[in-house]
Amino acid sequence: MAADYDIIIIGTGAGGSTLAHRLAPSGKRILILERGDFLPREKENWSALEVYQKERYHTDELWFDSKNQSFRPATTYCVGGNTKVYGAALLRLRDRDFAEVVHQDGISPAWVLNYTDFEPYYQQAEALFDVHGEAGTDPTEPPRSAPYPFPAISHEPRMQQLANGLTQVGLHPFHLPLGLKLNEVDKTLGNCLRCNTCDGFPCLTQGKADGEVNCIQPIRHQSNITLLTQAKVTRLLTNPAGTEVERVEVEIRGELQTLTAGIVVVACGAINSAALLLRSANDRHPHGLANRSGQVGRNLMKHICTALVQLNITPNHDVYQKTIAISDFYWGEPEFPYPMGLIQNTGNVLADMLPAEAPKLLAPLLKLRPEAELKVFADRAVGWWLQTEDLPNPENRVLVEGGKLILAYQPNNLAAADRLVKRWIEVLKQVDQAEHTIPFSIYPRNFIPLQAVGHQCGTCRFGDDPTTSVLDRDCRTHDIDNLYVVDGSFFPSSAAVNPTLTIVANALRVGDRLLSS
Repeated sequence: MAADYDIIIIGTGAGGSTLAHRLAPSGKRILILERGDFLPREKENWSALEVYQKERYHTDELWFDSKNQSFRPATTYCVGGNTKVYGAALLRLRDRDFAEVVHQDGISPAWVLNYTDFEPYYQQAEALFDVHGEAGTDPTEPPRSAPYPFPAISHEPRMQQLANGLTQVGLHPFHLPLGLKLNEVDKTLGNCLRCNTCDGFPCLTQGKADGEVNCIQPIRHQSNITLLTQAKVTRLLTNPAGTEVERVEVEIRGELQTLTAGIVVVACGAINSAALLLRSANDRHPHGLANRSGQVGRNLMKHICTALVQLNITPNHDVYQKTIAISDFYWGEPEFPYPMGLIQNTGNVLADMLPAEAPKLLAPLLKLRPEAELKVFADRAVGWWLQTEDLPNPENRVLVEGGKLILAYQPNNLAAADRLVKRWIEVLKQVDQAEHTIPFSIYPRNFIPLQAVGHQCGTCRFGDDPTTSVLDRDCRTHDIDNLYVVDGSFFPSSAAVNPTLTIVANALRVGDRLLSS
């Protein structure tokens, strides 16, 4: 009996939406399954109170930590997945990130492919996701075969002042590569408004390049494309020999159905993709599908991230602030010859964000502050986001036990992360020296907790050896012929740049392999 579809893609985040877009012109019958619905376009998209304090667009489901304590993950189920609420920072991994890298706390392993294998797909990914940037200004940027598709987003006055100050103290600030639908020459030609609710917010004007707007919407009308929302895949069912996925079990608006396809692609995000494979265990695969190596769910990485708020007495009138990045400490410094990480602006620090984003000891005090007083803080703030590579650890893993999704995760490489934070505070004191002679200038910092899973990767690493990896070079599982995983799961290491562009580039690469097979 013929299969219902040629290809089923499970998930519409950065990987799934990109793969669907790549395959759509082929004419293949493609079914796209999304457990959520379209994220509503509503005024609340731009409400810091709704987005940050009330977590309006995060799932209500509960996950558990290794101590069986429940938490609500900061993850979004909708068409476009977490790209609907990401900050749209789209950077390439450095070319050295693909090789073995020695850190103070261990080894970041080499990938089976190198930067040159990904470079043409990075170029295509930047075009697909409207990336604005300036080549030649990032001191650690890898070689490029062509310029960015769009010019860098300009700095507003306060950010330009900071960039100038950073240059004066010997650093090399560069324009953060961003996926925005912005035309600064003629604003009528772009959807982006340069508003103050971008980083972490859904975009009401569809001015942010995301999986829905850039990949799913352009192909929805095609006769060979079927998109089902509110369709949660519960298990993958193999043939009796366990060599192929024969049926996909999916709950569609409360009704359980099974669907078939010649090829099945899992793109649920590194955590949920691993969980789906584990939940699909059967007699032939007693420890989960494609888990002969025992590596499914292991080596979970999500970066060591710190949010830092720079407070000054001078008001900050900039509206769109997320335009600066600093990579001078990416590979370390003379006194610390190990990688430290990447620094970039956050979006605007708004009054209603402060109680949600502040450190635990400070948050209760901020909640007691009247709104006008919080606004005084916010109007004088600049947000910074610092991220350090966390190293793959097989004990950092996704587990499924008794229906519970469990994240057993302990941060590592903390000395490098802590050094980056302290070093950056020293830099800011140099840059704004006059400001820091008064007590008002403080640096509240927030170590990002377990439930923040935006940079998740590594749970189904790819490699040539089936005993130590889950996927082959083309992201097909070693154990099951027609099963692929196309999201951040395939990463052998996390590097220290945002993972989204690499997920997109890899989905384009895998799409080409599927089209040629």
